[in-house]
Amino acid sequence: MTDSVNTYDLVILGGGTGGYAAALRASQLDMKVALIERDKVGGTCLHRGCIPTKALLHAAEVADTVKDAAGFGVNAELLGIDMEKVVAFKQGIIDRNYKGLQGLVKARGIDYISGEGKLVSQDTVEVTNDEGTLQVTGKAIVLATGSTSKTIGIDIRDRVMTSEQALEYTEVPESAIVLGGGVIGVEFASVWASMGSKVTIVEGLPHLVANEDEAISKALEKAFKKRKIDFKLGAMFDSVEQDADGVHVKLQDGTVIDASVLLVAVGRGPVTAGFGFEEQGIPMDRGFVLANERQHTGVGNIYAVGDIVPGLQLAHRSFAQGIFVAEELAGMNPAPIIESGIPRVTYCEPEIFSVGLTEKQAVETYGAEKIEKVEYPLGGNGKSTILKTTGFIKVVREKDGPVVGITGIGARLSEQVGEAQLIVNWEAFPEEVAALVHAHPTQNEAIGEAHLALAGKPLHFHN
Repeated sequence: MTDSVNTYDLVILGGGTGGYAAALRASQLDMKVALIERDKVGGTCLHRGCIPTKALLHAAEVADTVKDAAGFGVNAELLGIDMEKVVAFKQGIIDRNYKGLQGLVKARGIDYISGEGKLVSQDTVEVTNDEGTLQVTGKAIVLATGSTSKTIGIDIRDRVMTSEQALEYTEVPESAIVLGGGVIGVEFASVWASMGSKVTIVEGLPHLVANEDEAISKALEKAFKKRKIDFKLGAMFDSVEQDADGVHVKLQDGTVIDASVLLVAVGRGPVTAGFGFEEQGIPMDRGFVLANERQHTGVGNIYAVGDIVPGLQLAHRSFAQGIFVAEELAGMNPAPIIESGIPRVTYCEPEIFSVGLTEKQAVETYGAEKIEKVEYPLGGNGKSTILKTTGFIKVVREKDGPVVGITGIGARLSEQVGEAQLIVNWEAFPEEVAALVHAHPTQNEAIGEAHLALAGKPLHFHN
């Protein structure tokens, strides 16, 4: 394969969630598609992100269930955690999904090209692999090269790791320091704490999961204290040393924290260097590709999707953007994706979900006097009391108007984001949701009760 040329309707650089979604939808729309990927189709989400972390979180939930079994009248004993088997369980899930995705790409007639791609003109990607060089030309091109863990200059090796290494770690660390109290940080802290580690989170901002509603952050901090997960807020990292005994993390105030391992979980950055984007005039900012609301870069017929575009770094956002671009190219004029309407979930224990505006954002948008809110405690929800979970559902509305934001915290609440996103995105009024009959006893019922309260008729608590 040397210096040959192939022409397609759509050429996609990157086979992660955004890239393969664009490929699958474009193939449905009768486009000839080339999907270029240097690693494995499925990208970070399938192989190093969403799916494997949730597999570990489920194993952690099983461990907690066994530990807490006596409280439900079930005699059980947790004999230990076999991390090699946990990692094998995780890998089995990845492998099964990977095989299915490979088969789907093949069945749809998509040309999957394995190799290192580089944008060499406004309509051509050059692919290099062991067989040589291939010029792939497209009437349209989608950039979907994804993201990777930020390291802020920290040497990642041995006992110092990012989430990628942590997913392959076959020990339960006796103790762990987690640098970063965002989504990735609190999820791994939750996993390791459930499995018996002594965990300390170091976060530079005033709260854990600082992008969430402040009431959610405070509730998570309270829950983590109860779980004996330590955290230091407003604490700035200085340096780390490691030796045979473990890691020694120094903070800028001079405090030194010792542990077995350090997880660097300070966010993810775009993977865009070396792909020829800047050379072809693609607008960039701090490594991100800038695109308008229709995902177009402003250069030629080149689009960008996923984590390389500023905004929420979520697999389902990438997925939706990939579908959007395929339909845009097919002339279907799809509606732009509203960022605030994208559901957000953090899968620690307790789980967190949110969609729409936080209370603070609603105040900034409408003014404090023009919003109404309610927090419905899960203590008033029958299923939540059976699960022995605490937390709440919070609903914010524009005064005399529709619901603009819903969030919640509690065990298993991630599954409630479905109705919440419909309420927010369809601009439902609390009175309309209150009129719907919610099944009893379910945690979903808590969403109904919250809207009953916001509609002026609270039943199971005093608003």
